[in-house]
Amino acid sequence: MAAVTGLSASARFLRGRFRTGMVRSRNSLVPAIQMTACAVSAYAFAEYVLGHSGPLFAATSSLIALGFSRDPRLRRVIEVGLGCTIGIVVGDLLLHWLGSGIWQAAVVLLFSILLARFLDSGTIFTTQLGLQSVLVVLLPAPAGGPFTRSIDAVVGGVFALLVTILVPKDPRREPRNDVRKLLHELAEVLRECASALSYSDSTQAWHALIRGRNCQPLVDAMRQSLRASGEVATLAPAYRRHRDELDQMEQSLDYLDLALRNSRVFARRLTSAINHAALSDEATENIADVLQETAAAVDELSLGLAEVHDGVRRAHLRTARSELREIAGRLHPRMLDVRLLEGETVVMLFRPLMVDLLEAAGVDSKEARDILPPLQA
Repeated sequence: MAAVTGLSASARFLRGRFRTGMVRSRNSLVPAIQMTACAVSAYAFAEYVLGHSGPLFAATSSLIALGFSRDPRLRRVIEVGLGCTIGIVVGDLLLHWLGSGIWQAAVVLLFSILLARFLDSGTIFTTQLGLQSVLVVLLPAPAGGPFTRSIDAVVGGVFALLVTILVPKDPRREPRNDVRKLLHELAEVLRECASALSYSDSTQAWHALIRGRNCQPLVDAMRQSLRASGEVATLAPAYRRHRDELDQMEQSLDYLDLALRNSRVFARRLTSAINHAALSDEATENIADVLQETAAAVDELSLGLAEVHDGVRRAHLRTARSELREIAGRLHPRMLDVRLLEGETVVMLFRPLMVDLLEAAGVDSKEARDILPPLQA
């Protein structure tokens, strides 16, 4: 019986992996075609036009520069070209002083890696500098001299930039996917907090806190994709008109980052309030309703920020702003039947989160703060 269960689980796992792989391959088809055409073109140009023999670095540098990384392509091109050139210079100098051999190669590699880390934090830059310096020491120079490899790297990088400019992908695609994932997680954090309140389950509130903490990599990934997308929108004439939209998304991300941080503070305080029974039944129900409504407004905000069509995007953002304004107008301890000091703290910690969401939806900072009911009332 156990063997049958194990085989069934393995089969489900393999089916899941196969489906995931097929989706990933299908989504990568167009970039893969671009990378293949770019690498072959760069190789052919270096071999037939420049006369280089076996210019592998023209093909590899174009693949590295295009790649599937979120890092901006221009930075990758510069890292490949500079790393290749400096690595050859370092290798030649140390070869002249130390001679060739295994221990010399070890010294050269160690020195090159440390030098690369001193000059720049880029992983590609470090790899290229170390690789080139070791190749200079261990292998004979190609026909045309050692700097032929450097020229090949520049050729590959230039071809990658040409592909970026002439056949760009929509720079808004990745940030839209990222913001959709990010806001989905924020909405789920709020829903878990609401459920924790409804069932007086502090463990579930703690799980919401952990979920909020796990969102930070999503924020970092979106920042990277926005940097890369901004570069594409700057280089590619077809997408320059979208730079304002990307700037707006980047500004919204700053507020969403703050909202996520405040959600973690709120979830931590909520855990304590549940443990100490700081909220009456009426207050618990009211705050849970606020959290559920805010989660729904976050879903609407997600639809707005991730929408392709401008008119539909603005409509969703207007709806999100309207919903958030209505919720913010009720964020006062007395309006939510909160009486005890620790319960009031829960409401007070939710107010900055609401301001962050309003600003992410496009509300002016002062207006967002003024929507909140004054605490003196």
